[in-house]
Amino acid sequence: MVPAPDPPLSDGVVTLRPWCKGDVAELVACLDGEEEIVRWLDAIPQPYGEAEANAWVEHASAAWREGSSAPFAVTDAASGELVGSVGVGWVGERDERVGEVGYWMRKGTRGRGLTTRAVRLVSKWAVDELGCERLQLRADEQNLPSQRVATKAGFTNEGVLRSVHFNPRLGRRVNFVMYSLLPGELD
Repeated sequence: MVPAPDPPLSDGVVTLRPWCKGDVAELVACLDGEEEIVRWLDAIPQPYGEAEANAWVEHASAAWREGSSAPFAVTDAASGELVGSVGVGWVGERDERVGEVGYWMRKGTRGRGLTTRAVRLVSKWAVDELGCERLQLRADEQNLPSQRVATKAGFTNEGVLRSVHFNPRLGRRVNFVMYSLLPGELD
């Protein structure tokens, strides 16, 4: 089991907290038919309705209990509005201490630095509280905004994983740019 941070992680602009049943309607509003997110994240089903959102919230709760990952809702620190998602999950066996960060941000909130803030918060927490000795992050080679987030959050570009995934929505094999962050590199 991974205990959720108490109080939730926050930098005064964004707050990261576990997902809850009260997020279902906003989760649907964020993801249903949202072309920019689902283009890059083909595991997010479309259409995305209440059933899919409820399944995600249940999955997220189970992940916390099992200690397999720590999925966070990203909210506006002042209003509490749901603006996105960020999480960290273990790569391989947990005792290897390698985590992977993933994220998406709601339409209308992108370009304001909120994703970078969320990635920095979850990365610091993963290193300090979970003991991650390596965090990695993958972005489609054509997803330049996601690559900018990785760089601004302090991750180092390690190179390209060629033809590593087939994205059926794009109808092509994907090259992922691999980024990493080590504990001594956190600012």
